[in-house]
Amino acid sequence: MDGVDAREEGSTPLPGLDLEAISDWLRSRTTLEPPLRAVRATGGRSNLTYVLTDARDRRVVVRRPPLHGVLSSAHDVLREHRILTALEPTDVPVPVCFGVEDDPAVIGAPFYAMDHVDGLIARDQTSARRLDRAQRRASSDSLVDVLARLHAVDIDEVGLGDLARREDYLARQLHRWHTQLEKGRTRDVSVLDEVHDRLAAAVPEQGPAAIVHGDYRLDNLVLEPSTGEVAAVLDWELTTLGDPLADLGLLLVYWVEASDPPIAFPDPPTLVPGFATREELVERYAAAAGRDPSEIGYYVAFGYWKLACILEGVHGRYVSGAYGDDADGFAEIGDLVFVLGERAAEAAAEVGR
Repeated sequence: MDGVDAREEGSTPLPGLDLEAISDWLRSRTTLEPPLRAVRATGGRSNLTYVLTDARDRRVVVRRPPLHGVLSSAHDVLREHRILTALEPTDVPVPVCFGVEDDPAVIGAPFYAMDHVDGLIARDQTSARRLDRAQRRASSDSLVDVLARLHAVDIDEVGLGDLARREDYLARQLHRWHTQLEKGRTRDVSVLDEVHDRLAAAVPEQGPAAIVHGDYRLDNLVLEPSTGEVAAVLDWELTTLGDPLADLGLLLVYWVEASDPPIAFPDPPTLVPGFATREELVERYAAAAGRDPSEIGYYVAFGYWKLACILEGVHGRYVSGAYGDDADGFAEIGDLVFVLGERAAEAAAEVGR
């Protein structure tokens, strides 16, 4: 769950990043000029993301797993790099990768480096207001069109045919995240167990499989400031193969509207006037992707539940110190898990009615 907005620079060493070692590594793979300066990226809640700037103010992004508390199958930056490089030749906009390192001896964990895509990340209402109304509408249309293009990518043609199983996506996801919840459980979150059981009993039939981003939302996109269109899609950590409507459902979870009940997310950017409505997003996706969204309510309920499970894992790692001493913004996540769990329960209760 990562963007690439950077914190203010400082001289304090960054946990998880050996600046001298990474500078040597990058020198042989890029044209960056030393000395390099590094900052932690804001917005990230899973893999650690750093922005490095060279002597000519050119920037590169480095991603690595958390310092500890990594669960099986999670935080696989090597897999994330594979997905990015596979998508580079397609019409899905992604950052260009400079290389990947599987030897943890370099900085203490595997990592990869990619280009820093300049643009706007609409993470909150203040940043969203940097776009005018026409640009906000353009970003709404563009993000749906990009999602449809992702779901149209030929999985085998780009070399991702063995990335994961294609069938029974929802059943697999329900099992995966419930298992992760069990492994990382540090407190009573029985509401998530109850929603899991309800969703598992009502799984809709899956259509043609596609690449599923897994965390597709406005603040995981870099926007062109002059047009509002998507310049790059970020954070491919949760990407797999399966039911593409799961991406649409999760997008709608994040797409807060002014008429919604008490907001689960702090300062949602889509509250700024000019963005499309959720209904308009669904209609545009159905037309662009040619898929039937009639059961989208299930996918919204699943999206709330999955997000709550992910954030419960983040909360557990935060409590254990996995994100280091500089972990601003993590403390509130524990309360958000319960809010999302209740939203999931409410949405799941409507499934099948």
